[in-house]
Amino acid sequence: MVFTTQIFVFYFLPVFLLVYYNLPCGWRNVWITLASYVFYGWWEPWFTGLMLFTTVMDFLWGKVITRPGATPLQRKLAVLACVVTNLSFLGFFKYYMFAAGTLNQILAAVGARQFQVLQVTLPIGISFYTFHSLTYILDLYRGHATPAKSFSGFSAFVALFPDLVAGPIIRYKTLAEQLREREHTVPRFAAGVAIFIAGFAKKILLANPCGLVADSVFNAAGPCALDAWIGVVAYTFQIYFDFCGYSDMAVGLGRMLGFEFLKNFDAPYWSESITELWRRWHISLSSVLRDYLYIALGGNRKGEGRTYFNLAVVMLLGGLWHGAKWNFVVWGAFHGLLLAAERWRGKLSFYGALPRPGRIGLTFLLVLFSWVLFRADNLTLAVEYYQAMFGLGPTGNTAPLLAATIYTPYHLLILTVCTGLVFQPWQAHDWAMSPVTWGRTAVLVPLFVLSIMAMFAQDFNPFLYFQF
Repeated sequence: MVFTTQIFVFYFLPVFLLVYYNLPCGWRNVWITLASYVFYGWWEPWFTGLMLFTTVMDFLWGKVITRPGATPLQRKLAVLACVVTNLSFLGFFKYYMFAAGTLNQILAAVGARQFQVLQVTLPIGISFYTFHSLTYILDLYRGHATPAKSFSGFSAFVALFPDLVAGPIIRYKTLAEQLREREHTVPRFAAGVAIFIAGFAKKILLANPCGLVADSVFNAAGPCALDAWIGVVAYTFQIYFDFCGYSDMAVGLGRMLGFEFLKNFDAPYWSESITELWRRWHISLSSVLRDYLYIALGGNRKGEGRTYFNLAVVMLLGGLWHGAKWNFVVWGAFHGLLLAAERWRGKLSFYGALPRPGRIGLTFLLVLFSWVLFRADNLTLAVEYYQAMFGLGPTGNTAPLLAATIYTPYHLLILTVCTGLVFQPWQAHDWAMSPVTWGRTAVLVPLFVLSIMAMFAQDFNPFLYFQF
């Protein structure tokens, strides 16, 4: 189920909230779990079986790790078994076909016989709920969290539908107290509704039109240079407003249920360096990679050379986490190289001497180049797209058709609005989280109505991060 559909907005959410607020407090986590399984199983019911199995497994492993009298070796073996099991599930469903296809390419290159690759369906959101469970287990092992007292609380944490399939990645220790007891007030609920509307509008009114432009250009045969630049700029806006909009909706839904989630984006395209970008983009993932991978590898405690190596490994794995394709690996390597270079200069960019607008502009340009790797279906197409951006590739005969799609007054207006929004520090999240007044209501209600009308009129409504 998707937040920006009529079945969620007009059926699932009202019914869920009606039942939720009429249940005794002790039963609300159970209802969250049951409703979240309905939400998740809407695509493929069998997905819920895998999530339930891993949830039960991780809950039991947590009990083993924190069992009184357990020796350090027993605890270490238990956490190792849990991590390996979780990553094995993730590895099979997400990376089996990528690994098998790569091996077949190698076999073909040396003239050996290839084998048949099993077609595996990727369960939506498996990366996110796997990370939720792993952070729980690792925090228990490190002594940074206490074990869940009830299975209903832990299962509600793993399955919590607002952040289930596309984040933000929330750690159990952040929600532990809230799962046991949380405050439900009218102002908190109203603030949740406000930020949900803000995220809903970002997705429907900004991300979807930008995505239509981006898809038209990236799918075209031989776009001209101007079209190619417009296409990647549109994708740069699409992925931000798509994912930021989803995160805002998740935060808003959490607030409606009494939960407080951390902000996942903080004006990332306002950054003056790549280092700053990763403090502002997908903050929950950046913090998880830092705390559970970068620091575990030694962080910056083992010399400059090891620090650069750790940065490279973290970003390579971060790229691979986003998708099982070589272009994601190269995307991660690109960012790892830039982070290492800035680390060498004391976390300053090579263009740090420029005035602030120049630093922001060049950082955005580097990010824009990296999004080509993220959007292209493979490395070959990414190279061809780079060639098109600089007028080096063959120009196809699709220019009139592209022009009719991307240079309409409507799409040019949307791209202009997006440009104005991303190049300034003001955030809709912060505005919506303030107390809801009559003035804010006068803005939010028409915005929501306009978004609903656009939702019914649109055929293009994907969430990009569902595939990761």
